[in-house]
Amino acid sequence: MSSNLDYLDPALLPLEDKVQAYLKTEKLLRQAEIARTAHEHQPEAAADGFDQRPPTGSYDQQAEENQLETSQLQEDLQLLQNEILAMLPVRDEWVKVNLGYGPSRVGAFRNERFGSSPTEPEYLLRVVQ
Repeated sequence: MSSNLDYLDPALLPLEDKVQAYLKTEKLLRQAEIARTAHEHQPEAAADGFDQRPPTGSYDQQAEENQLETSQLQEDLQLLQNEILAMLPVRDEWVKVNLGYGPSRVGAFRNERFGSSPTEPEYLLRVVQ
């Protein structure tokens, strides 16, 4: 029966915090990508009504800010993924963690699809909430 409560181990708290930060960053990245896509398609609708040139020297600052935010979030997500992979005690197995609503699972699994080399396999992070 104690094996069902392994996810409550205090030693897993740093891993749980990293996984929660990873999930939060992943959600922010999705929202930023949606905002960027919506902004990219917005000028097309406005241009249908009439043709008007933007003032000389102006550029689409919002698009650049969206792109910078998206790229920063992608870098943060990659950094968190690498940190979580380093913290996981095993590979190709699930580790139970407590993400606040019962046992969840996180694991690093070998990426077989893209032909990673056997000497240095590539691992994918998977989280099941």
